Amino acid sequence: MIEPAKRSFDFEALPFDACYRLMTATIVPRPIAWITTISSDGVVNAAPYSFFNMMGSAPPVVAIGAMARAGKPKDTAANIRDTGGFVVNLVPERLKDQMNITCVDAPAGIDELQLAGLTSAPSTRIAAPRIAEAPVAFECQRLEMVETGPSQFVIIGRVVMAHIAEEWLEGEDRPRVDTPGLGLIGRMHGPDMYARTSDLFSMQRPTWPLPGKD
Repeated sequence: MIEPAKRSFDFEALPFDACYRLMTATIVPRPIAWITTISSDGVVNAAPYSFFNMMGSAPPVVAIGAMARAGKPKDTAANIRDTGGFVVNLVPERLKDQMNITCVDAPAGIDELQLAGLTSAPSTRIAAPRIAEAPVAFECQRLEMVETGPSQFVIIGRVVMAHIAEEWLEGEDRPRVDTPGLGLIGRMHGPDMYARTSDLFSMQRPTWPLPGKD
């Protein structure tokens, strides 16, 4: 197989905004963590983050990348640093407009849930509330918070509780999630592109030995 023609980019030499554009245009789709936190003063914050994914299951772990804002940690990162807890709410298409409102660069002290007309629901194990309208919410406790640049963090959290809407669960003893029914969305390239999770295909994982590869 012949390698197609490629251009190489030295990320050690490129400005950070160029690295951002190239990475976010190619690392797609990205699931969205709609994170709710609470400050040490009791102010609730909600903001979506697409630098997010599951990173383990024993124990269950998620990771979030939080970029800096104006040279300071974003409210989400500051709240997680100060309180140690956060909730990852997942975003269905029907809540895309409300999620988008919580993207706004609001000053500290603004309750984005109230701004977007959303309802807070109490969490079970942490202080930060959940988003009641979200079909899935993971309560998380901070495991590690690594500063990867000035006020830029990778936040690793252990999931301690999950809340999943009954309408998308099947079975009692071994419940299964109706994933297509959730209708979750993800982030794509550019400042305003999103993806639906409804265009699916199936491919079985191979087992060894591979046919014809003995």
